[in-house]
Amino acid sequence: MKAGVTIFPCEYTIDVTELAVALEERGFESLWLAEHSHITADRQSPWPGGDDDLPKMYYDTLDPFACLAAASAVTKRLKLGTGIALVVQRDPIHTAKEVATIDVLSQGRFLFGIGAGWNLEEMANHGTDPTRRFGLMRERVEAMKAIWAAEEAEYHGDQVDFSPIIQNPKPVQKPHPPIHVAGVYPGGLRRAVRYGDGWIPVAGRGDGDPARWVKERDEECERSGRASSEIEISVYGTPHQQSSVAEFAESGVDRVIFGLPPESSETVLPLLDRLASLTEPLSAD
Repeated sequence: MKAGVTIFPCEYTIDVTELAVALEERGFESLWLAEHSHITADRQSPWPGGDDDLPKMYYDTLDPFACLAAASAVTKRLKLGTGIALVVQRDPIHTAKEVATIDVLSQGRFLFGIGAGWNLEEMANHGTDPTRRFGLMRERVEAMKAIWAAEEAEYHGDQVDFSPIIQNPKPVQKPHPPIHVAGVYPGGLRRAVRYGDGWIPVAGRGDGDPARWVKERDEECERSGRASSEIEISVYGTPHQQSSVAEFAESGVDRVIFGLPPESSETVLPLLDRLASLTEPLSAD
């Protein structure tokens, strides 16, 4: 089982390059960075975390693609993921370029974590109809796949439409970097199987039984004619407990992803040491 971490990169958090080096030194497999372009001053959408007050880090997040490009320059093995990129708020042609660029710079280490998001006001400011966001996410992913695969790519959908274009470079990973779709069961899993390469459930949200997650993944893949091995399960917000890590490993989960606080290196580096000790007995890949 693989082990990664996620953090909201901000001006006041540990520098992303220092974090990336520290993760690689400690044997972690991946770094996943959150994304929010902005938070509306009159936010009405409830935060899935459950509190009325939205944590400050949501307002202060740096751009994940720029941060991952910086991290790629100081590492050689660490995989670099968006966790998650809000593709319903992103132009697919520009995003396809960013994904390919980081995959080239990192020599094939990019993981494309995506989601539709929860902040309806935020997506509306990007011109996205919240009621149609899941269909839009699918079409934008399909459009990006076409761009990465073809010398002259075109896509014609209900919400995404463009005539033949030429965009280079192509990603190093073929046919494209792995696409990990976030979302609670059952919708998140079904979308992952339909057009992704992995599913990202969040520990503590929805049905939190990892054995059931694996079983439902296997059954959904069988219904869709895909092999279970084609859809990795990466658990976001894995508790910082040996018992939880062991339970996920025994259930057949592919990757645990620990959340890090938006703090300085003085707080984060000792925490990384502790988290590394939790995963060491599991012989992470």
